[in-house]
Amino acid sequence: MDKSFSDNAYSTKIPKIAPSLLSADFCCLKSEIKSIHDAGGDLLHLDIMDGHFVPNLTFGLPVIEAIAKVSQIPLDAHLMVMNPDLYIEPLAKIGIKYLSFHQEVVHHSHRMIQKIKDFGMKAGIALNPGTPISTILDLLMDVDFVLIMSVNPGFGGQKFIKTSIKKVQFLNNFRKENQLKYEIEIDGGINAETIKPLIPAGIDIVVAGSYVFQSDDYQKAIRRLKNV
Repeated sequence: MDKSFSDNAYSTKIPKIAPSLLSADFCCLKSEIKSIHDAGGDLLHLDIMDGHFVPNLTFGLPVIEAIAKVSQIPLDAHLMVMNPDLYIEPLAKIGIKYLSFHQEVVHHSHRMIQKIKDFGMKAGIALNPGTPISTILDLLMDVDFVLIMSVNPGFGGQKFIKTSIKKVQFLNNFRKENQLKYEIEIDGGINAETIKPLIPAGIDIVVAGSYVFQSDDYQKAIRRLKNV
């Protein structure tokens, strides 16, 4: 395990930035989505919640379909729901590019991953802060990306959980040692300070909600995250 956290695994690549629409002004979604495109966002992150896996409700399928029609950047959907299987085909038809589900609610993860891929989407598996990476080691050969939650899911604006950095380091080393190509994504409490250790740890995709949408200049906020 110590080897997995060695400095030799560190990288300095520029991550993709995926602003989370959960923090946007819901009264002006179309203009908010355009602003993220114009500001240089790489992906648009959608937190899909059912009020059961997490104590909150967000986007239903009609709203996601409307978002897809106006978004000029790929959509990254994070399923925080009890029955993710029910969402796969509808989201594929809408045009979602990245789709992640939680390890904590799926008993047959390999089957779920393959189904997502069969519908032409990138398949990701998400882990809560308290879920160890050991629970997904047998899935890393098959996934396109892993989503590390650096806050407990359900609400935006929470404080970054620092143990998430070690998870990113481990995943980065594991893919190098096993010649795998999955991407590593992180979501929760990201700002210009908390992103700093994540860059050398090997992060590929950074979800940022409040930091981008509560800033006065979306482009400047995204550039800060990319240039740390």
